[in-house]
Amino acid sequence: MHADPVFAPLTLKGRTLRNRLGVAAMTRMSSQADSIPRQDVLDFLVRRAANGAGIIFTEGLVTDYESSQGYPGQARLLTQRQIDAWTPVVAQMQDHGAVAIAQLFHCGRVSWPGVNPAGRTIGPSAVALPTDNAFTREPYPVPDAMSVFDIEHVIDGFVETVKGAMAAGFDGVELHGAHGYLINQFLSAFSNKREDDYGGSLENRFRFARELIRAVRAVMPADRLLCFRISNWGLGDMNQWLFEDENEWQQLIKLLAREELDAISVSTYNFRDPAFNTDKTMAELTREVTDLPLMICGRIHDYDSAAEALRHADIALSAKSILLNPDWVEGVRAHETLPAFSGEDANRAYGEEALP
Repeated sequence: MHADPVFAPLTLKGRTLRNRLGVAAMTRMSSQADSIPRQDVLDFLVRRAANGAGIIFTEGLVTDYESSQGYPGQARLLTQRQIDAWTPVVAQMQDHGAVAIAQLFHCGRVSWPGVNPAGRTIGPSAVALPTDNAFTREPYPVPDAMSVFDIEHVIDGFVETVKGAMAAGFDGVELHGAHGYLINQFLSAFSNKREDDYGGSLENRFRFARELIRAVRAVMPADRLLCFRISNWGLGDMNQWLFEDENEWQQLIKLLAREELDAISVSTYNFRDPAFNTDKTMAELTREVTDLPLMICGRIHDYDSAAEALRHADIALSAKSILLNPDWVEGVRAHETLPAFSGEDANRAYGEEALP
């Protein structure tokens, strides 16, 4: 048996990760034309694969040309030109030994008409994000409450994007159900005030996610991975729990575990933080109710933090550390003293300068 918890291999549906360290999805907003990221941003992913990451998530790809976009310069994977741009990147990541996953999301109410081709913002309910937009310095608009037609149309956008990801050769996709974006908006009573079959009870609020999971799984080859990201925090009010308590969280995880998913990714500020006024972390509470492989992120910056995070999870994802340090995996392997970068440090990723 491999004695090192961080560098032990892990097999997910026939794909063996060489270690338990991964690159978290980080939206870089670098697309300058055709919704394709800048070449240096694509090269960044390949370089992390070459430097030892076991699994790599792309930046969040928005899923249609109507209402999904929430930030300037976001990427898509819907056209042949976009597929052709991603195909060699995916192949190079895989050639370097990494598993390549495309993260897909719809921003929902975390958007404004100026960035969406259709000039509208939608959400499960007509409830605006309770903060000003960092780009426009104005309040977010009240979204259009989605009709059943809108829901079906949004699911179609995810399905078409999954087809694009499969055509580009990705090992799988991740549905971004965290951070207060559209899927999360349906899941949380904080933003979902609907009175139809998509609102009210947690089972009803889960309906959109269930329909989406089943629709995208239906167009994926059986050997490709389907992951789901979830969190208890979202943009707008990061101190507001998106779920009522640990019981509601665990009920949600049980609902997810009934679906044909291959892994659940739990996003936190700090993986060590106790959750829901309990003495347990988000990973511990999640592990109690599912045997699905778990990914965790949040303040994982060196060997000790990665090993500790992996006590209750299977994969430790890094964002800022691996974003700013191309040799992070080897630094972890060598038990080097590595800095815990701040959000301000990571702001350089949103400029024109190429990262190392």
